[in-house]
Amino acid sequence: MSGHSKWATIKRKKEATDSKRSNMYAKLLRAVEVAAREGGGSIEGNMTLASAVEKAKGFSVPSDNIDRAIKRGVGADADTAHYQELVYEGYAPGGIALLIETLTDNRNRTGQEVKHAFSRNNGNLGEQGSVAWMFTRKGIIVVEKAVAPDEDRLLEVALEAGAGDVLDSESSWDIVTEPGVFKQVQRALEDAGVHVYSSDLTMMPQTSIPVEGGEARQVLKLIEALEDLDDVQNVYANFDIPEEVMASL
Repeated sequence: MSGHSKWATIKRKKEATDSKRSNMYAKLLRAVEVAAREGGGSIEGNMTLASAVEKAKGFSVPSDNIDRAIKRGVGADADTAHYQELVYEGYAPGGIALLIETLTDNRNRTGQEVKHAFSRNNGNLGEQGSVAWMFTRKGIIVVEKAVAPDEDRLLEVALEAGAGDVLDSESSWDIVTEPGVFKQVQRALEDAGVHVYSSDLTMMPQTSIPVEGGEARQVLKLIEALEDLDDVQNVYANFDIPEEVMASL
């Protein structure tokens, strides 16, 4: 898990500053819209919406844009597009399992784009169910060690609030929770003065496969190609690449 969590952190810092920012805005707002459509427009009563809104705010998406996305989701906007959630599964070089979540208004287009990304980057698109069994829905709260309390204090606050585990991820701590207590644990950390770098509902692999060198480069190249697709919301993987190797790639 730690490898993919580190990649998400590095990617988050990159996307906040580079030319992909506007594309990321569109993806985040689409996620907000669909969450509102499926679970209602109340942030307090819709955990998925609350997570999507928080993630959008974390990337400095304007509040007005978020509010409009929620209204589109609950049907208050006549121009609402109908998005469908599709999940693709496959393998990157080295046997790394990939689970790809998409939101699309054209499943044929999305399917072709995902297929081409795999074929161009030495991956293999799998059948439905081929890798999904390797992943479990979890909440992940990232706390950077540079601003974190000591380990014992962090463990005490997190575990008492209901977290399942606290993982050492080199420069950060990854606090793992069940989805139902995700926000509860985050609030407890913040109330205790712990600075939360990021928090998200994610798909956590049961086991990770270490990769380095050229193979690591190939894995990240395929993941980036998938994440660059407009309809792709999230790419989950079971690789573990050292943080310094990822940063250099």
